[in-house]
Amino acid sequence: MTKIKSSALMLSGTVVLGYSLLFAQVQRPGEYPRGVKPSAMMNFFVTSEPVGDGGNLGGLAGADAHCQALATAAGAGNRTWHAYLSTQARPGQPAVNARDRIGKGPWYNFKGEMIAQDLAHLHGDTMELAHQGNNLNKLTGLTEKGQIVPGLYDYSDPLDNDWNYSKTTRFSTRHEMLTGTQTDGTAFTDAQDHTCNNWTSNESPAPGGANGDLNAADGRRNAQIGFPDRNGGGSGSWNSAHGTRGCAQVDLPKTHGMGLFYCFAIN
Repeated sequence: MTKIKSSALMLSGTVVLGYSLLFAQVQRPGEYPRGVKPSAMMNFFVTSEPVGDGGNLGGLAGADAHCQALATAAGAGNRTWHAYLSTQARPGQPAVNARDRIGKGPWYNFKGEMIAQDLAHLHGDTMELAHQGNNLNKLTGLTEKGQIVPGLYDYSDPLDNDWNYSKTTRFSTRHEMLTGTQTDGTAFTDAQDHTCNNWTSNESPAPGGANGDLNAADGRRNAQIGFPDRNGGGSGSWNSAHGTRGCAQVDLPKTHGMGLFYCFAIN
């Protein structure tokens, strides 16, 4: 009887240990896989944290510095990192296309999975490539820490659109990536501001008028965004789905963003 009971306890312990190991490997969206380092091939990631000043990223230089700092903290600072952002033409200042500042590829995520082999594949430059699509999706669009970015229906909460709540809630919806770009990776050429004044403005729209409308053509500043999980409003595009409701940090969560963006290594 004692041997039978002892064997039963050992079996029970083995089962419990097995389940514990299984659940330890399950990564919830936004959760850091402890002890795991990025692949040596990683040259693409989604920022795990925003700059924190809305659409004011300190211009392209400030956004690049944010990418570099996060990459360095993750152990990938041996590469030169650029933010995937476009800027619009201004008097005496030509436009900058996001696609022209990220190298030529191929690009790999935290796990070493290929996102796209080149610029044409990334942007779907031909009809065939557009139908094929790149390999950026919910499970591959990881942060520099290997996190899955929480999407619309992961941990839905009515407070997700409140910055004071979302900034301290790890699993709040935050899947909008600032890009300021059209689907082909080039800058907008119309008169509307799609880049929060080329990533220097944290301006909130004035009350009244088109306040709160996405892509409002009323002179109000906003930022074009995309979804790494391809799941959201507008076109659902990874790099050009719709605009934000303003450029202030408190405006970004209103459409389920925080001011995150894509980073690519150019070498």
